[in-house]
Amino acid sequence: MIDNNHTEYEAWYHDYEAGPDAVVEPQPETIRGLPVSDILTPADRYQDLFEAVQMSRVFADSKTFADCTPKREPEQILFRYYLARERDDFSLLDFVLENFELPVVHESHYVSDPQNSMAEHIDGLWPVLTRHPASHGEFSSLLPLPKPYVVPGGRFGEAYYWDSYFSMLGFAASGRGDLLRHMADNFAWMIDTYGHIPNGNRTYYLSRSQPPVFAMMVELFEKNGINEATRYLKQLKSEYAFWMDGQDDLVPNQAYRHAVRMPDGSVLNRYWDDRDTPRDESYFEDVETARRSARPASEVYRDLRAGAASGWDFSSRWLSEAGRMESIQTTSIVPVDLNALIYKLETAIARLSAAEGDLDTAERFQQLALKRRKAVNHYLWDDQAGLYRDYNWREGGQATFSAAAVTPVYVGMSSLDQAARTAKAVRDYLLAPGGLLSSMEESGEQWDSPNGWAPLQWMAIKGFSSYGDALLAQEIARRWLHTVSATYQQHHKMVEKYNVTGDAALLGGGGEYPLQDGFGWTNGVTRRLLEMYPDL
Repeated sequence: MIDNNHTEYEAWYHDYEAGPDAVVEPQPETIRGLPVSDILTPADRYQDLFEAVQMSRVFADSKTFADCTPKREPEQILFRYYLARERDDFSLLDFVLENFELPVVHESHYVSDPQNSMAEHIDGLWPVLTRHPASHGEFSSLLPLPKPYVVPGGRFGEAYYWDSYFSMLGFAASGRGDLLRHMADNFAWMIDTYGHIPNGNRTYYLSRSQPPVFAMMVELFEKNGINEATRYLKQLKSEYAFWMDGQDDLVPNQAYRHAVRMPDGSVLNRYWDDRDTPRDESYFEDVETARRSARPASEVYRDLRAGAASGWDFSSRWLSEAGRMESIQTTSIVPVDLNALIYKLETAIARLSAAEGDLDTAERFQQLALKRRKAVNHYLWDDQAGLYRDYNWREGGQATFSAAAVTPVYVGMSSLDQAARTAKAVRDYLLAPGGLLSSMEESGEQWDSPNGWAPLQWMAIKGFSSYGDALLAQEIARRWLHTVSATYQQHHKMVEKYNVTGDAALLGGGGEYPLQDGFGWTNGVTRRLLEMYPDL
């Protein structure tokens, strides 16, 4: 087993070809000290039964069975299944309904009042989307949290990491300081308990995280007068250790988990998942994707999982061939947004350490941030085109340009010239009638054109505004608020994504599942923008 000092680190490497260089990938056996065998997902527990249910499409949505709660011990259910499936009259659906409770759909009696403004509508939605700590079934995939938490809505009945930050923007605008504190405390608790913040509070999400935005959550406390940001400094340092795990043992052109040692010796990061099996919540889809690939299935599964960790699940950013999901190569990509967010984490630790009087730690993390900015400028900044791109570390070249390019501007790591040139690129390539496009590629994936997403609008608006480009910031805000408002007036609801390519409000589409209502981060970003731009 790999210990925390990685003394047996190299024993877990296997060769992986990357162009002219041989690259090695370790296989972690622990999730920050917790043995994988002790963190069982539904696929682990129900084995052949789980596979049969998912591959038979008993439920149209693969997430349904992953979220079921067993009525008896899993071993007993599995034994009953092995006996029952031999009968001629066996019905898999009937067996599932007999042995499992289907996930609770939290129907609310909340009815939107057409006379309400969008701000009033959103303020009334926060209680509807709030879940309270409860005793979950003993073998439920849902992980209990110590304090109330807000879910996105629709099929998403758990708290998601990066979604929650953008919802929290709205808590602040709605005067819900209680929800701000509850969510931050829940995420701090997960760092203390699991060593990182999982994708969401489900067992099947524990093997990966999401874009690291905890530092920005903590910053909300400073900006809203709560002045208790330093209480989370320990967890910020733990999260940083999670993302940088294994970096000290790497040589150039090697990667371990999230850390990638670049050719010049600098360290940048990628998305990663510690498992290489089909995702519980998308089992059927992942198996079908792997079947279409000539690569080992485990590699495809790893890249699909890493794509889910990115929050951009899925996008042409991660594909070597547009439109072919089986060409996914997420672990080969050093993403510009991830590295900008870790820069933000480094500067937050430096700032809060200085506030605590720990000047040595403050200086160390400030230097780490400067080194990262230098590496980002070297590998991810396209000076000729005047924009940020992802970088394929295995092939040794720059990759996709997308709305992720606004993240360095948002976190303040861009120079004035870089921010101005990024703004021009956004105007030229991504600004659409209804807001900011996710990318220029029309791949059929939900994080590509024609869709626009609330978190990308927020980072662009706030980022360009902070660099003095108030006109572009306001223009993106105006177009986005028009899109959301027109949809609200027509449907009296908020949704997770929008088609922003036309003047008329259009609902977003594409991806692995139907469009979801709710919706946490749309509510949060819209509520904060209505506060920032009351005239819009």
